[in-house]
Amino acid sequence: MYYILNIETATKNCSVALAKDGMTILCKEIADEGYSHAERLHVFIEEIIKEAGITFKDLAAIAVSQGPGSYTGLRIGVSAAKGLCFALNIPLIAVDTLQALASKVKISEGLIIPMIDARRMEVYSAIFHPNLNNQRATAAEIITENSFEDFQETLYFVGDCLDKCKSVLTKENFIFLEEIKYPSAKEMSELSYTKFKISDTVDVAYFEPYYLKDFMITTSKK
Repeated sequence: MYYILNIETATKNCSVALAKDGMTILCKEIADEGYSHAERLHVFIEEIIKEAGITFKDLAAIAVSQGPGSYTGLRIGVSAAKGLCFALNIPLIAVDTLQALASKVKISEGLIIPMIDARRMEVYSAIFHPNLNNQRATAAEIITENSFEDFQETLYFVGDCLDKCKSVLTKENFIFLEEIKYPSAKEMSELSYTKFKISDTVDVAYFEPYYLKDFMITTSKK
């Protein structure tokens, strides 16, 4: 019996889930427009451990969403995960954020395109088969009316940027699952356990989130 704590902070959704042998048993999350990750994350972690009736020493590993996504959100999640791993001397597992988002879609045919909002018409996206194998690796791309035009399969789009993409992506084989907006730690449970069983872990000291793009600091026009 292995407990893994899963942490997802790549988007506006601050999410923590406790899994036992790959099955989520508890989850706490909130999607706050104000990005309350710094205030909520450690509270959620402590509450879940207490409600599960276990201690931190019962954890076999910590899993964290590796990105792409919000620079600040990823830093907060990875810092918390590293701190726990160092203190408990347990392994760190990195889970692809877009794969976790794609795993919310249950289909037998077609392709899944999870997208996370970047800026303007730019998104972070990947393409997955229904079994979550990669059709195309993660990329930062500008969405235009010609995006994904070469695909004849039914494409299922999910993520937090569908509103801005629907007016541009209008082919008949494009389906927008608007109810699936943010990745969640709940969907990380099976993915992290699969990695745990084959010791697919990352170096706690040197692991960095997958930002995909350099962090940009903007200055006020005032």
